[in-house]
Amino acid sequence: MYAAFSIYFAKYFFPGANNTAQLINTAGIFAVGFLMRPLGGYFFGRLADQKGRKTAMAISVLLMALGSLLIGLLPGYHQIGIAAPLLLLAARMLQGLSTGGEYGASATYLSETATSGRRGFYSSFQYVTLIGGQLLAIAVQLVLQVFVLSESQLQEWGWRIPFLLGALLSIAAYGLRNRMPESDAFENETMQLNKRGSLRALARHPKAVMTVFGLTLGGTLAFYTYTTYMQKFLVNTSGMSRHQSTLLLFAALLLFAALQPLFGLLSDRVGRKPLLIGFGIAGSILTVPLLGQLSHTNDPITAFALMMAALVIISGYTSINAVVKAELFPVSIRTLGVGLPYSITVAIFGGSAEYIALWCKQAVAKRAFYWYVSACIFISLIVYIFMRDNSRNSYLDRNM
Repeated sequence: MYAAFSIYFAKYFFPGANNTAQLINTAGIFAVGFLMRPLGGYFFGRLADQKGRKTAMAISVLLMALGSLLIGLLPGYHQIGIAAPLLLLAARMLQGLSTGGEYGASATYLSETATSGRRGFYSSFQYVTLIGGQLLAIAVQLVLQVFVLSESQLQEWGWRIPFLLGALLSIAAYGLRNRMPESDAFENETMQLNKRGSLRALARHPKAVMTVFGLTLGGTLAFYTYTTYMQKFLVNTSGMSRHQSTLLLFAALLLFAALQPLFGLLSDRVGRKPLLIGFGIAGSILTVPLLGQLSHTNDPITAFALMMAALVIISGYTSINAVVKAELFPVSIRTLGVGLPYSITVAIFGGSAEYIALWCKQAVAKRAFYWYVSACIFISLIVYIFMRDNSRNSYLDRNM
């Protein structure tokens, strides 16, 4: 919601600047929120490994409700001055803390509750629901744009509606999570409580930790480039209207979500490594030409085709990255092992994607960002080539 509606509330918190500068300011706060993710990954990772996956996921979604509610109620710069963007920053930090805990706990829970031989398929639904959240935000935006509010009403107060709705949905999610059964893998864990989810225990798996860093680097940057940033890219670089960009992104993300289980099923048949290598090769070669063509077209059909080409490539990563990471760690440190290095990598590369892209555009060097994304994917490709495919020899199939 923050990414989708920042084109409306940027002026509310940062008046007086040009359009690109306002988006850079809101993107900067978006990126700072990501810096809280490692803290969330550590805190909720330990909590999930010690008290259970269910407990960590229930508490993390309450923090998301609080952050969304705060953004929805904030007065603007003209009412409270510099306190307005500072409070916006505080709300994003709460959301970052929450999201840092979400990934590791949910990836671990889905991987542990899936049956052997179908883990790629079941774990792919983590990104189905992640993309589903983006789709819901865009759907709310479309309804408000087309049927409910004028452009001026959206900029004045209508942008608050999705954040208040998000707070209500987070409370509903808390009720659902509270009724989930705990995973059998956690229930059967016999390691002493003080050794579960500890950094000392995690330090015994340095290769797995570094693999998570390398696995995530290119994939998370590509994902945030073609989803979170893409709406602004279509408006600010390609020259499309906000309404056009919203419709295009909604349609592309809908198909992107549908691709995840298909790629997950494929990984259960052929292994995880071929899909990751396919993403790495195609992403390294095609990122620059795809983004270059997108920047020069204002034809909706061409733009949609280019976006879908990119999202098909990225599906080789998004569909299976959760289970690949979960397969690297024993149950006693699985959530911490998945969540902490992932959160650090996303904070550095995923959260900064939009900010770096807008900065490059303002510096009249937008193609530098395209090469930056391509280079990061290539680094991940090297990791994919040399890593071991654990789909047939997984920690998830062991007692520890």
